[in-house]
Amino acid sequence: MWRVPFLLGRLRVETRAATAVEYGLILAGIVLVIFGALQALGGSTANMWNNISTKVLAAH
Repeated sequence: MWRVPFLLGRLRVETRAATAVEYGLILAGIVLVIFGALQALGGSTANMWNNISTKVLAAH
C-alpha cells in the first residue's frame, strides 16, 4: 500500500515524458503546416511546369 503514494509522487516529479509529448505535438503541427503548404503550392507548380513544357515543345 505504501507504493501508491510513492508512484504518484514520482509521476509528479517526472517531466521527461511530458516534454517528449510536447515536442511530438510541435513536430506534428509543423508537419501539418508543411503538408498544407505543399498541397496549396502543388497545383500552381504543376501548372507552371506544364506551361514550360508546352512552350519548349512548341519552340521546336
